[in-house]
Amino acid sequence: MADIDAIVDDLDAERADLEQVVAGLDATLWRAPTPAQGLTIADQIAHLNWTDELVMRAIRNPEAFADEFEGVLAPAHAVESISAGSAIVNAGTVERSKVPQSQLLTMWRRSAAELSGILRALPSGTRIPWFAPRPLSAAAMAASRVMETWAHGQDVFDALALTRPPTGRLVHVVRLGVRSRDFAYQLRGLEPPQEEFRVELRAPDGGTWNWGPADAPGKVEGSALHFALIATQRLHRDDSDLVARGEGPEEWLRIAQAYAGPVGRGRERQRPLDAV
Repeated sequence: MADIDAIVDDLDAERADLEQVVAGLDATLWRAPTPAQGLTIADQIAHLNWTDELVMRAIRNPEAFADEFEGVLAPAHAVESISAGSAIVNAGTVERSKVPQSQLLTMWRRSAAELSGILRALPSGTRIPWFAPRPLSAAAMAASRVMETWAHGQDVFDALALTRPPTGRLVHVVRLGVRSRDFAYQLRGLEPPQEEFRVELRAPDGGTWNWGPADAPGKVEGSALHFALIATQRLHRDDSDLVARGEGPEEWLRIAQAYAGPVGRGRERQRPLDAV
């Protein structure tokens, strides 16, 4: 069974790293564009605050949340539902980003701390309705918040030309990316492969993280950091150090997606062809 406290500890640490970067920004940098199309640094923080509050609404009153977003949460129409859910989140983000900088930072700190406390206290077996093919467990929701905080934090670090050392918290992002393999195919109207893939990634501490059968014919190898960046569409596949063995894994790496959102544009390729 997943250790919810350990996951929330990682969530708190991920937020703290991002907060340290954004807390002292001047007004110009606060509104600076990030690599995510159309989103400023302010938008990134607004998005995290807004979605924190949506998660708390879903936890506190799942029936009311499901009624409010009836049709959006319908698993029978997962692709359409995810697109509709994304539109709702984007609209909330835009509105929230208009809040003055100091006020928005205070709101984000408050929602972050409140959500962490709620997640830690949830009874075992709780399922949370969300913009995903199925309701999430408390552990899955906490891990998804780690992933989202890390991914949107990456946009902020990139916008400020800052390097962020990878940590063991990446395991949550990577695990979601691996487990979401079939979902990435389905979002694009493709049939997922019937066979499992082997995934072997270099962890930040020098160890190895493994998923899938050791004798699987299809295999992905490389750094956990690059896999996490690809699975959150923060790195072009051709700019990564990942090696795909077999046709299936190569196709997957070009569509991998760890989050329950519509198909995105991802990042443009940075390395010229003659540099490869």
